[in-house]
Amino acid sequence: MLKRFAELSTPLVADACVRLGVPLRAAPAGVVPVLPGRRIAGRALPVRHYGSVDVFLEAFTSHAAPGDILVIDNEGRTDEACIGDLAVLEAETAGVTGVVVWGLHRDTPDLLAIGLPVFSYGAFPPGPVRLDPQHPDALRSARFGDHTVSSADVVLADDDGVLFVAADRIEEVLGTAEEIFRTERNQATRIRSGETLRDQTRFTEYLERRAADPSYTFRAHLRRIGGAIEE
Repeated sequence: MLKRFAELSTPLVADACVRLGVPLRAAPAGVVPVLPGRRIAGRALPVRHYGSVDVFLEAFTSHAAPGDILVIDNEGRTDEACIGDLAVLEAETAGVTGVVVWGLHRDTPDLLAIGLPVFSYGAFPPGPVRLDPQHPDALRSARFGDHTVSSADVVLADDDGVLFVAADRIEEVLGTAEEIFRTERNQATRIRSGETLRDQTRFTEYLERRAADPSYTFRAHLRRIGGAIEE
């Protein structure tokens, strides 16, 4: 999956979800990689954090499979960092290939040295000083912004952010993203060769049709002529 995602991007995958009618689930804006330029793709390994790393260790012991992406629900908190170097090193030993956090991280220099991709809202020195009761579903699902993530989902992340896609739709989504990628690369090549995007998309024709039919959208026009800019 990561090999197929290597030439794609989260914006392309997001457009593919919209085109296919697959629920578009994105992490909140601001969840970015600690080390830019890295991308991850794999099955979600969800955990809910309650103030202790034991939930991570339990996930690695009982639920992790090689290639999984640890998805940490820390409720988007900005008053504590819920993961640091030791937990990330342990994730690596369990075969986890990336970490996405709805919250903050710490030990940034060590995380950079480790190299395992970590995505979060940013760095914060203090760790948790609380210990809340653990919910029975703490290892079954995680909230991430407005969305619920489980092991039935795939995580895709790059410099633009993080997406969650149902595993049973991922092949279809990636295939459509590849089609959009090819179309957009062709359009970019033609722009560089002197053919404007307005010419490629027959924009004057679109304006004329919209004047005659206000319900005629640019997205409908692009689909009719086989272009791709937005979904």
